[in-house]
Amino acid sequence: MPDLRAASDRSLLVTFAEEPSAAIAGLMSNLEGLPGILNLHPAYASVLVEFDPRLHSHAEIESLIRRRTDDRFLSSVSVSPPRLVEIPVHYGGLYGPDLADVARHAGLSPERVVEIHSSAAYLVHFLGFSPGFPYLGGLPPALATPRLEVPRKLVPAGSVAIGGRHAGIYPMDSPGGWRIIGRTPLSLFDAAASPPALLAMGDRVRFVPIPEARP
Repeated sequence: MPDLRAASDRSLLVTFAEEPSAAIAGLMSNLEGLPGILNLHPAYASVLVEFDPRLHSHAEIESLIRRRTDDRFLSSVSVSPPRLVEIPVHYGGLYGPDLADVARHAGLSPERVVEIHSSAAYLVHFLGFSPGFPYLGGLPPALATPRLEVPRKLVPAGSVAIGGRHAGIYPMDSPGGWRIIGRTPLSLFDAAASPPALLAMGDRVRFVPIPEARP
């Protein structure tokens, strides 16, 4: 069972210790749209549940969450299979200025880093940092690399990056301290689109190397 703690007079923080991504996805789908639930804010291992205190007390929301994370309830809920989204990537060169550093840290050639990175299957744990930024689990341990000591003031949109043991993609120009190993020509966030983000929590991602050309 998750750990539940009051975060304010109108919110509860739900924290999972085991298999957090699956548990968070399940909780989000089970709470979305329920009367009195105002907002759900997922993170790597937790969900902040904001509710209307005029309709529910903390105790009522806690009871609701515990019922909807019970194994008997979850076994009765049908879950759609996850999407698989392929992300084309120009690796290295102008688009991957940190590829050589990642290779040196791993004791591998840049070509081998690309091969390992693009052969893995990734899971979108959640979107955060900036609109549409996916935090991706599934990075092969051999490629885990510390973030830059001094973040860049500008990381171009579409940059494919490694930050510690996670992978990510910058959806828009922004500061950032992750190691940039490539860039995708895909747009990850469009405020006018529906939905605006290309990826969603629970999606599976594969990176596909493509010849270097201006995105």
